[in-house]
Amino acid sequence: MTPRHAFKSLLTGFLAFLMAAVTAVTVPVTATANPVPDSMASLGDSMTRGFNACGWYLDCVSRSWSTGSYGPVNSHYLRIVAANPAMSGHAHNDARSGARVSDLNRQAQLAVSQNVEYVTILIGANDACTSAESTMTTVDAFESRLRTAMTTLDTGLPRASIFVASIPDIKRLWYVGKNSWAARTAWDLGNICQSMLANPLSTAAADVDRRDRVQQRVIDFNAVLAEVCSEYRQCLFDGNAVFSYPFTLSQVSKWDYFHPNTAGQTVLADVTYRAGYGW
Repeated sequence: MTPRHAFKSLLTGFLAFLMAAVTAVTVPVTATANPVPDSMASLGDSMTRGFNACGWYLDCVSRSWSTGSYGPVNSHYLRIVAANPAMSGHAHNDARSGARVSDLNRQAQLAVSQNVEYVTILIGANDACTSAESTMTTVDAFESRLRTAMTTLDTGLPRASIFVASIPDIKRLWYVGKNSWAARTAWDLGNICQSMLANPLSTAAADVDRRDRVQQRVIDFNAVLAEVCSEYRQCLFDGNAVFSYPFTLSQVSKWDYFHPNTAGQTVLADVTYRAGYGW
């Protein structure tokens, strides 16, 4: 064998060894990094509580996109049960209707006490949807409070998989509902999300600019969610899948024209699960 052929043979053998070594090391890690969980908790606000999804101004946790047990919604919980029956009966809805990010750490502490293996988070709509633009949560405060909650989860549940959903585009809610008399009436009488939904038919520069600023605040919140989540090995952000979804008025409760109805919860479940861990 010539020196050239010997070197080529040696190089081929070394590359084959290297590929085998890389495969031996990396494949098991990928396969076991996020095993199918046996228990879960959902953190967030009224969207995760299923508010107005099946009753008049009531939480309807059975229809929650995350931990709900209602078959047609096909929540994360039900999909995981199908893959791992050990999950059955081990889902906790720790969200609170009306919650802002300031309540997230309390909810995180509950999840830690429940020793769950999977946590979903959908929070921030109430930090932007307020009685007026001036009362929205600042981006800095949002980030600080989110970090506190994530630290609680990271410390208390170091092996749990955490999924963070983006905040829906509330300007789209204005867009799909502004021409509906019923929606405008519900928003006005209920004083709903006036930072965005006040004067819904106005084309005055002040109202147009206000809506754009509120939408930008949601975009900024979502950027914070993505950034903070990326700092934790066990956290997965949805890549703005929820924010980008073009929901319709038919997917919103006709009692308040704000919260997802059963169809909306079904969409949330599907969009978020497809953006998640793929169990």
